Amino acid sequence: MATVREYKREDGSITYHAEVRLKGYPPQRASFRTRTLAKKWIQDTESSIRDGRHFRTAEAKKHTVNDLIDRFISQWLSQSPHRVVRQTAYLSWWKNRLGHLLLVDLTPAILAEARDALLAEKTPRETIRNPSTVNRYIAALSRALTIAMKEWGWLDDTPMRKVSKPSEGKGRNRLLSLEEKDWLLEACKVSVNPHLYPIVSLALLLAMRFGEIVSLKWENIDFANKLITLEQTKNGERRILPLTPAVEEIIASCRKTDIMHGLVFKPSSPTNRSGVVDIRNAFMRAIAQANIKNFRFHDLRHAAASYLAMNGATQGELMAILGHKSPSMTRRYAHYSQKHMANLMERMHNNMAQGQNNG
Repeated sequence: MATVREYKREDGSITYHAEVRLKGYPPQRASFRTRTLAKKWIQDTESSIRDGRHFRTAEAKKHTVNDLIDRFISQWLSQSPHRVVRQTAYLSWWKNRLGHLLLVDLTPAILAEARDALLAEKTPRETIRNPSTVNRYIAALSRALTIAMKEWGWLDDTPMRKVSKPSEGKGRNRLLSLEEKDWLLEACKVSVNPHLYPIVSLALLLAMRFGEIVSLKWENIDFANKLITLEQTKNGERRILPLTPAVEEIIASCRKTDIMHGLVFKPSSPTNRSGVVDIRNAFMRAIAQANIKNFRFHDLRHAAASYLAMNGATQGELMAILGHKSPSMTRRYAHYSQKHMANLMERMHNNMAQGQNNG
């Protein structure tokens, strides 16, 4: 909806106030000397808003995508050290492709074109990016644009809001059979990498992510109260897991001295500059030795969740253990608990029948 109102000033001159109102956008207003100029401004403004090119603030005409990403990394991403490396890699891709653009020129159409390029582009491993990875690239830039809009006043709206994310499908759910689990653990035990067996064991026992395991510090382990506190999790929230006897035995095997500080799993190679234990090659060799096909390290987490569901864990319990915020993320394991649910219903039915007979 657009309107033009005529106002007469005290000196007798006429001015025209134009206003544009579109659902979902803040009102835009301006004044002009003639009605013709006011109508042209309305036409241009409505068109630019619909195309995602209109930003009321002049800041969008001063700053580039490079400026946006550099400030975001410096001020915001630096507050989450465990995310810096990966998020910076995502944002660097956007800088290389769109960094030269002013924010005022960053339209949904340009972002959608970049999204399609991500989907079609080959990775350094000569594979096509899957939709879930592309969505991580999109989420990284989207977060920076949102901060620029809400905190810095560089944008009135984020153009990423109009860009669709590619569908990720149902995701992987490769279940490691109990027999395969035993084969894998045996192969890990004889690995030349001393960290492989305890790391894989913790992934299976606690459904921890690789990043959570390798960033685990001795100070996060409360031996007195039998608890493990994960400070650096994917969703940024603290998660507390039980220190069971089996887990305590695994962790105790990693203790080399009486002084327990720093990382539980320290890199042994002096050439490792990341400070993170690398077991990738050792894990792949163990998988091959155990003759296990189509299996990745992250599948250990899914396997652990599946075993928990098979042993009667409820959806709420799975959410707490896995650190999921949405029930939909744990729903994939529901079918593993069907046998437990059947046994539960059978016990209830037997108790009801017994009560009727006693009556």
